[in-house]
Formats: sequence, structure tokens, C-alpha cells
Amino acid sequence: MVFWKKLFTNSTSTSTSAQPKFSGDLVLTTTDRLGEASIYFSTETEIDLYELEELCDAVGWSRRPIRKVKKALQYSFLVVSMWELRGVKRRLIGFARATSDRAFNATIWDVAIHPQFQGKGLGKAMMKYTIKKLRSNEISNITLFADPQVIDFYRRLGFVLDPEGIKGMFWYPD
Repeated sequence: MVFWKKLFTNSTSTSTSAQPKFSGDLVLTTTDRLGEASIYFSTETEIDLYELEELCDAVGWSRRPIRKVKKALQYSFLVVSMWELRGVKRRLIGFARATSDRAFNATIWDVAIHPQFQGKGLGKAMMKYTIKKLRSNEISNITLFADPQVIDFYRRLGFVLDPEGIKGMFWYPD
């Protein structure tokens, strides 16, 4: 889509002087019935755990203990957040994180886009941004786990089901 023209630039400026200072990469600026809004990706912004919980609730995920979510974020190699900035208000509208051995492999986890923003290409943009950030750290093998209803989404981004058959194995406590 055309609105991604600034997707992978380091530009953080906007045309509106009312926008708060924000560290991130501009994805798009839109105007709707509520006024002008900008969408940013960030790897630097602190994430309020309760805002993240609201996002997870909005996409229908079951609740996880906040203390464990905090620990998961602390031990993640990369955390990507997507924000809507409207005037001086910002809202978390997307999220993904990755764990890594910091040399060869990374696994992407917890990809979420607020339902109001789904179907607009923002999930695709966030995944491309996440992959770009991982590749810039010389990570060559990127994996993820996908629920059946989103496998086609990830296929369109270049992910493939294990071409050699199921290599993954799982252990779950009884």
C-alpha cells in the first residue's frame, strides 16, 4: 500500500507541531473524522503492562500474569510496539517480540494488532519491520509459531511450514 512510503526510514518528524516527542519510525499519517493521527513503530518505548494487557484482551487472548509478562519482555531480544498518536495521546495498537541466541536464530512471539487496525496492512508492516530489525542484527534463521487461522497471513510474508516435516517438538507439564 502507498501509505508505507516512510516505513523503513528513521524519520520521526510529523507535520503537526502538537505531536509529542516520540522515538520511533513513522509508518503513516492519516486524517479521519477524529482528526490527524500518526502510526509509529518503536523498539525503544517502554510498554505499560496494563496497556499491553488491554491489547491482548482486545484480540481475545487469555490473561497472563503481569509479573510473567514483565519477565518475558525483559528477556526478549527484540520488542516491537506500534502506536497511534493522535494529538498528545498515544495508544498501543500493535505488539510483537522475539527471543534469540543473539547469533543465528530468533523466534517471533506474541504478534498482536488491535482489531480496529486489522486488515489495513499494519500487521504485514509490523512483521516486515520486525524481520528487518532481526536481520540487521545478523539473525539468519527466523521462526514463529502460528495458530491455524493465521498461517496464510505468515505464508504471504514468506514464512513456510517446515519443508522437511515436523522438526519441532514440545514438552508440556502434566
